[in-house]
Amino acid sequence: MMASLPAGLGRQPWSVIIPLLLLVCFGAAVLYSAAGGHWMPWSALHIVRFLVFLVMAMVIAQFSRDFIKMMAVPVYVMLVLLLMAVEAMGFVGGGSQRWLNLGFMTLQPSELMKPGIVLILARYYDMLPPGATREFRSLLIPGLLIGLPVGLVLMQPDLGTSLAIVFGAIVVMFLAGLPMIWFVASGIAGVIAVPILFFAALHPYQQQRVLTFLDPESDPLGTGYHITQSKIAIGSGGLFGKGFGNGTQSHLNYLPEPHTDFVFATMAEEWGMMGGLFVLFVFGWLLRWGLRVARDAPDRFARLLAAGLVATIFFYTAVNLMMVMGLAPVVGIPLPFMSHGGSSMMTIMICVGLIMAVDRWGKRDVRGSFE
Repeated sequence: MMASLPAGLGRQPWSVIIPLLLLVCFGAAVLYSAAGGHWMPWSALHIVRFLVFLVMAMVIAQFSRDFIKMMAVPVYVMLVLLLMAVEAMGFVGGGSQRWLNLGFMTLQPSELMKPGIVLILARYYDMLPPGATREFRSLLIPGLLIGLPVGLVLMQPDLGTSLAIVFGAIVVMFLAGLPMIWFVASGIAGVIAVPILFFAALHPYQQQRVLTFLDPESDPLGTGYHITQSKIAIGSGGLFGKGFGNGTQSHLNYLPEPHTDFVFATMAEEWGMMGGLFVLFVFGWLLRWGLRVARDAPDRFARLLAAGLVATIFFYTAVNLMMVMGLAPVVGIPLPFMSHGGSSMMTIMICVGLIMAVDRWGKRDVRGSFE
């Protein structure tokens, strides 16, 4: 069947794209139910966005290695400028100033910085000689590259996105070969600094989220309401769920944000543990593919880029699932391919497109070695 497709389409990784399409359609069904049996405003847009961004990912996959390397610095600078523009003219929603109104769409630049930071760090460490990773400059310059956008994102304020940026960056730095002692020392320093940062850096509502995570039942009708209702929805689904369209927590407005942050809880109530296992299987399939691409990448830049992007997708998925099950504080991170949201969908598909590009570079180099 693949051989009958045009050459460009036949070379796409359909073994990953088709499961993702199934997951997006499943997410659209959940959003359809959450909207009370209506395609708008979430379900139809969800499918359309995925198809549009899938085409974008396929275009990105055709970019050459040299072009991606050349674009690393301009993309980083552009994203930093957009984050500054958010501070200057971004509009406020939900108590945070995170978005830019572009007319045809609402853009959240901090989302795009997640793959952006991976790209710029992969480029930087690719330029460094392998032995130079033990020098202080291998930590100082990346620290500045990370600190600037993270500081701007924290000003919005958006703790979840800033943690996602830092996580992807740390994975790239670790795989680049920085001394393990630096990570151990940073971890110890972080543990020591947690009490100070809790009182000095976190906003009151962020502090409350941490306290609620530690004891959500202490205020089930107040600050613990979100996570309490989420766990009720997930637990009440049982093995096979209550049935499509029969969820009560979302339909009766007990479950907050059933179409974004808590879409997994909405799904679990109606589709049960079997629906949850399907979601986990597709994400596991995607991450396995990404890790294989990173392992087989043709050079240092491609390997760091692919691995960092896989880590970014993993962070999105793991934190959201842990959040809705009460295993992590509520930090406002959507579930890829299921939550409603244009910026998050675009970010994830940029990650997928770049991994597809690395996959193509590796296959092209292998073909070239046999010619």
